[in-house]
Amino acid sequence: MIEAWDDVAVRAGFAEAARAFAGLVRAIPGDAWDGPGLGEWDLRSLVGHTSRSLITVETYLGRPAEREDLPTPEAYYLAIDSVSAAEVAERGREAARALGTDPVGFVDAAVGRVLPLLDRTDDPLVTTIVGGMRLSNYLPTRIFELVVHGTDIAVAAQQDPPAYSEQLLTQVATLAAAAAVHRGRGVELIRAVTGREPLDPTFSVV
Repeated sequence: MIEAWDDVAVRAGFAEAARAFAGLVRAIPGDAWDGPGLGEWDLRSLVGHTSRSLITVETYLGRPAEREDLPTPEAYYLAIDSVSAAEVAERGREAARALGTDPVGFVDAAVGRVLPLLDRTDDPLVTTIVGGMRLSNYLPTRIFELVVHGTDIAVAAQQDPPAYSEQLLTQVATLAAAAAVHRGRGVELIRAVTGREPLDPTFSVV
């Protein structure tokens, strides 16, 4: 477990990332929703996929787990490899449909439900798509998704990225580095971020 992940910092980071995501969605021009988003997704599907970082927290809190299968945030990203790219893509399209005719309202309402729900919740074991996790270990993965896909949304909508705090960006970078190490690719990352060697174009921690 990364020492930087204390419960107060995690919850603050999630709240900041969620509110920044909602702000990005509110700023999307009306004619951009059906335009390019990320890969095979249009922008609506990208927003739908990103909104799942809110919806899954809400859903998983209603699914207690009996055991802890994944003890760290970075372990989640290795485990999620068992979910196919096709499944992820289809979930994004399903989430796009779930946005309905008012995607801005959908996202604002989700933020309005989930953040107060977390304020009333301690640190339960929850059942994720890849096994049981402590909420405090699952939330960093949602911070990561909200920020990474937040930057994707900003690019697709031709917006400036949100002014994320130093603490939030440190959380995202910390998890990215830990995930790379967990995958056995830590040296590659270190060589790249210190200007020694470029990363392979296919390199990704997720």
